Amino acid sequence: VQLQASGGGLVQAGGSLRLSCAASGRSSAAYLMGWFRQPPGKERERTAAISRNDGYSTYYADSVKGRFTISRDNAKNTVYLQMNSLKPEDTAVYYCAAGTAYSLTSEYNYWGQGTQVTVSS
Repeated sequence: VQLQASGGGLVQAGGSLRLSCAASGRSSAAYLMGWFRQPPGKERERTAAISRNDGYSTYYADSVKGRFTISRDNAKNTVYLQMNSLKPEDTAVYYCAAGTAYSLTSEYNYWGQGTQVTVSS
């Protein structure tokens, strides 16, 4: 499966952005999907994840709980990350990923290119 992330940009603190991850090559419904981010000079960190098929289960890092929402539209083969109440510390390159495991905190098999999110204070 190939993944294409988009939707990043520059936003002021308190603003919102929606990231999209379009999958091709195979139905994304079959995959665990996740978003990761890598802030400048730091390690990549798991941000959010959504279970296969109906997306019944989700995972969020503590730092984004209550502000970010992950969702999936299997008909469009797309996963979204709605980011509200953005903070300067949310500045990072955001990556989407697809995995064949079931656990929301598993390793991922496929990665898209990153999309830059910059939050100004």
